[in-house]
Parts: sequence; C-alpha cells; structure tokens
Amino acid sequence: LPPAEAEALVRALQGSELRDIGGQGWLRQHEYVEKLNMHGILSASVGQEQLLTELLVSHAKIPVLIGELISVEIWKHKVFPVLCRLQDFKPRSTFPIYVVLHHEASIINLLETVFFHKEICESAEDSILDLIDYCHRKLTLLAARSTAAPAATSAELPAEPLASPSSAAPVPPQELQKQAEVMEFEISLKALSVLRFITDQLDSLPLSALTRMLNTHNLPCLLVELVEHCPWSCWEAGKLKKFESGTWHVVAPEEQGKMTKLDGQVWLALLNLLLSPECQRKYRFDGFNKSQLLKLRAFLTDVLIDQLPNLVEMQRFLSYLAVTDPAPPKKDLILEQVPVIWDHILKKNSGKWEAIAKHQVKHAFSPTEEELKLQARRWAQTYSLDMMEALAPDKPRCRVCGAEAAKRCSRCRNEWYCSR
Repeated sequence: LPPAEAEALVRALQGSELRDIGGQGWLRQHEYVEKLNMHGILSASVGQEQLLTELLVSHAKIPVLIGELISVEIWKHKVFPVLCRLQDFKPRSTFPIYVVLHHEASIINLLETVFFHKEICESAEDSILDLIDYCHRKLTLLAARSTAAPAATSAELPAEPLASPSSAAPVPPQELQKQAEVMEFEISLKALSVLRFITDQLDSLPLSALTRMLNTHNLPCLLVELVEHCPWSCWEAGKLKKFESGTWHVVAPEEQGKMTKLDGQVWLALLNLLLSPECQRKYRFDGFNKSQLLKLRAFLTDVLIDQLPNLVEMQRFLSYLAVTDPAPPKKDLILEQVPVIWDHILKKNSGKWEAIAKHQVKHAFSPTEEELKLQARRWAQTYSLDMMEALAPDKPRCRVCGAEAAKRCSRCRNEWYCSR
C-alpha cells in the first residue's frame, strides 16, 4: 500500500457493535483490516513494517483492534452456534459468514506482525490485559486439545494457512462450525506468538499485567503443558509431522531434533517469565508449580541448548529450584486493574444472542443474487479471483459466443472463453 492509503485505512479503523457484525459497515472494516494485514506481512518480509507500526501507535488503533478481536471471538461462541441452528437459515452463499470467521484470524495475524515492537505493546495501554486474557483462552484450548487427543493426525488439523480465505469454497451452514473449529488451531498458534512478544516487554506493561500472567492465569505452567504435549507435532503412519509456516510436513529422521519456530516461542516466553527478577519475586513457587516447572529439565537436552543457548540459564535456574524452596511472594497492597472489554460485551448483549442471530440472518447473511454479485466484484480485489467465481450464482460465459466458459485468459485473467 502507498503510505497515504495505509494511513487512510488505519484512520478509518473503528470499533463495531456485536449486532452489526456481517453488515455493510462491518464488511468495510474487515476489508481495511485484511488489506493492512497483507500490507504488514509483505512489509515485515522486507523489514519495512515501521510505517505501519507508527501509524497504529499515533492513531491509537491497537485498543480498537483488540476490541474487535474479542468481539468476533464472542460472536463465534455465542451467536454463531445459534445462527447455525435456525431452521429458516438457508443462505445462497456462506461466504459472508466465512468472512466473519476469518476476521479473527486476520486481526491476530496483524497483531502478531506488529507486536514485535515495544511501542505497540505500550500503545495497547489497559487493553493489554484483555489481550493477555485472550491469549490465555487460546492457549488453554490448545493445551486441552493436545492432552485430550494426543494421537491426532494432520488430517484432523488445518492444512492451509489463514492469511487468506482464497482456498475455502462456500460450504453448507452445518459444515461451517467444523471449519471454525479447524481455524481455532492456527489462531491459537498466532496467539502464542503474540503472548511471547508481550513477555518480551515486561517492563512496559501495566502493573497488573505481570500479576495476571503469573498468578491469575499461571502461564508458566500452561507453557510447560505445551512443551510436554507439543500440539503442533504428531505421528502419522510411523512418520513425525510438524506444523510450520502454515502447513504440516513430514520431518526427516535426521531433523527430528530441530527446534521449530513454535517451540522457540514457548521457550522464549518461559525464559522471560521465569528468569526476570521481578517475575521471580511475584510468582508463587508452591509445591504444584515447582513440580510442573521441573518437568522442563527432561526437555533441556544438549541438542536443544545448542539451538537456543539462552536455555543454559534456564537449566541453571531449574537445578537451583530443585534443591531449594524459594521465598513466598511478598504480599503487596495494590489496586489491581481488570480487563473490561470481554465483560462489557457480554453484559451488553446477555440474553440477546438469538435476537442478534435472527437480525444478522435477515440483514447480513442472506444476500440477494444481485448483492452477491456486487459483493463478489468488491472482494475480488482483496481475495483471489478463483474464490470469487465460486461466489457468483451465474457460471462464467464465453466472451465470443456466450456459451458456458471453461477457460480464462492466461494474460489478463478477466476474459473467459469456451473450449472451442
């Protein structure tokens, strides 16, 4: 994006009501987020994401993005199941619903791209507590998935990245819930990366953030669960498969000890949370927590430490922890901040979930044939043309004879011709 257009999109970002999700104004917001997400990915790949970072900070849009992230998460859990149960819901196309499901992935992907920078974390202000809670919910689901289904195969998990929904064809409503569950896996992995970036900036967080991570949510023990069960790897037909860069791939026997990016994120987060003097002062090293942390010693092999030398400090700390009982945390009298976005949305819409679902079926998720065509042309600029072709009710027609077309021009990708 040109700098002026990027700034215009950032300026236009604003929060929305749960009832308006899927509507025309909300779709414009999703388009802005999706374009900024793609812009962020491309800029980060060449080390030029500083402009986007500055725009999000100067216009105070990180709290807005966090609010939208939690809003669509609540929609998925409270409204979406009701919507799928409505007997009169028979949409011409399920793509508008897919856009809503994909919106959460777009935002968390954008946050993962920019949260590497300290100023982004600082600009989140008090909403960082809501983001910490969000990451905790996602990692809890990830850990529960790995412990409940340790023999899960790659066939049960997502095979495509969530950077764009171009690979998804419209599906019946009853299949959308399964598709949403599959999306949760990669969204949770993005949340892991965001959490790790937050732990990199402990000195910049509000006073209550560290207490919330360590004692309210006990993130160190949750991260130990992820190390122990490693939900991004599985065995299938005697072969080890790992999820990396958006896809599952078979790991050669000689590379099975290689640390993946996801493994690194967990270990770096643990280093930040356990070795910081302030964290050691606040964390409760009781019998349970101590026994859980000492499980890490079995994973700190020479091969692993060679790949991440900072783990030597972790090894020393655990050896010390094994033979001592750290002093209990000092009880300070503080005014603890609490996250407000999640509770505010739930209280505002409590008891209205079915009414919201019926409103959205009528005004957002049942477009007419003409509206669907207009929507397809609009989103063709953001998503792939192949996806848009699946949206349109009419089959493409040959530019010459008007018969049903079979091939698209390989040069312009716009004109269609029949096979004759």
